[in-house]
Amino acid sequence: MVQLFSAFDRETIERNLQEEKFDLVIVGGGITGAGIALDATSRGMSVALVEMGDFASGTSSRSTKLVHGGLRYLQQFEIKEVADLGKERAIVYENGPHVTTPEWMMLPFHKGGNMGKTTASFGIRLYDYLAGVKKNERRKILSAKETLAKNPFVKKDGLKGSGYYVEYRTDDARLTIEVMKKAVELGANAINYTKAEHFLYDDKKQVVGVTVTDRLTGKAYDIKGHRVINAAGPWVDKVRKLDYATNNKHLRLTKGIHLVIDKQKFPMEQAVYFDTPDGRMVFAIPRDKKVYVGTTDTVYDEAVINPKALESDHNYVIKAINYMFPDVHISEKDIESSWAGVRPLIYEEGKDPSEISRKDEVWFSESGLITMAGGKLTGYRKMAEKLLDDVSKTLSKETGKKYKPVQTKHLPISGGDIGGSEQLGAFLSKKAKEGNNRFGWTLEEGREIAKRFGSNIDQLFTYAQEHKDQNETTLPNSLYAELRYSIQHEAVTTPIDFLLRRTGYLLFDMPYLLEWKDAVVDEMAKQFHWSEDVKQTYIEELNIQINDAREPADWHDR
Repeated sequence: MVQLFSAFDRETIERNLQEEKFDLVIVGGGITGAGIALDATSRGMSVALVEMGDFASGTSSRSTKLVHGGLRYLQQFEIKEVADLGKERAIVYENGPHVTTPEWMMLPFHKGGNMGKTTASFGIRLYDYLAGVKKNERRKILSAKETLAKNPFVKKDGLKGSGYYVEYRTDDARLTIEVMKKAVELGANAINYTKAEHFLYDDKKQVVGVTVTDRLTGKAYDIKGHRVINAAGPWVDKVRKLDYATNNKHLRLTKGIHLVIDKQKFPMEQAVYFDTPDGRMVFAIPRDKKVYVGTTDTVYDEAVINPKALESDHNYVIKAINYMFPDVHISEKDIESSWAGVRPLIYEEGKDPSEISRKDEVWFSESGLITMAGGKLTGYRKMAEKLLDDVSKTLSKETGKKYKPVQTKHLPISGGDIGGSEQLGAFLSKKAKEGNNRFGWTLEEGREIAKRFGSNIDQLFTYAQEHKDQNETTLPNSLYAELRYSIQHEAVTTPIDFLLRRTGYLLFDMPYLLEWKDAVVDEMAKQFHWSEDVKQTYIEELNIQINDAREPADWHDR
């Protein structure tokens, strides 16, 4: 089967979307939609998926970037949620070890804090049991001295010790794109920058498809399917309003922000999960040469597209950093970049944002529209499994097809074919050396790119060789290979798609981005044959995104 996921495949994909009646039409290209598409295609269903913006451009690239088991939910007595999420971590990791990494997390407890030594010990022990944590990753309780040995920056005043347990750090945007690529590899038709405008109905007023508009060309067309699934994340309610039938449930949107600091200023190697004076919990997580810290949790009623981090958000997180790490003295000038994201939580009467459950629910409309609401990054695979176990039964009766049971529990996502997580270290070392020997990449550079693209790196080597032979671009060899691969195999259409969601340079290597962003735009303009006006539009969009990342958005209005 030919895989169609290049930015140059749009016309072919659009033709396929119009010519076939699909088993499933999915609206939403975040991790939820991608997970449903992969589960469905691996069962043998035909799938169409449309995303209004770029894949993972909403919540799925703006999270805390953890595939975690939800330790905090024990405080809310959500025992089943903890058990399910904890077990899913290991599955997500094993299926895509290149985009997910075990990370020892420290949970300090201080005199007068929210959690004491006894409570923490019991909570983490229960967490280990519920989540089925592997023996070598089970919790430890550290003394104050042991805590400071692992992280000398933690507040010493009143320190009683810490819990020490494993979480899983991920690249949320890359996890989403790798899941989507695997779905496409198995036969899904997925397209970005395509907006669902309204639903199509049969004479019984049942949903049988959607009318969509290509936001790049303005072209409108119909996509028909036996079932339509609304997996639009924060836009779930907006999509439901296109339908004539809705229930009384709705989302409560909350905003979270994260700040990125260079390790030269904040030289921390140990991830920490800590409580703040107002009772909220915050993560401080090392990632390569940076440390990122967040998140806030506030009700959000503004535009869902591209939420902004404000001065008050920055101040809250900076205050939290200096509270728990008083010797580092972080100020606004130390913030290299930031991001803001919106969480689509299911509304619960009388609860504060930090108290609302992250559970998922499926809503069935009398029109036949299916909506997947809520949920967490960690649970994306299980959410899809539960939904499609149900849908496949009724769909099979309607179509006469026989569908397989769930296949995704042991199905590597794109880039994950490296022989399992235990082989990751050897794989990264081998590919780093190959990049060094063939193209002069540094070992660190090669390892980072191998970690980003996993077993697909051999295709990047093909593009690196092309660049080496032709030498017609001002881009560094490795950056050219990443760009070419992302355009040809990951549907990259704009500079922001590449520099933010496919590589993360805009968040985690701002100096490198500022050095090479113009050359990236020039190369994309050449490959896509952009007019000067189109090129300038994309440059302006990129510069706005950079400004939003580098300083609070409300500073721009001063």
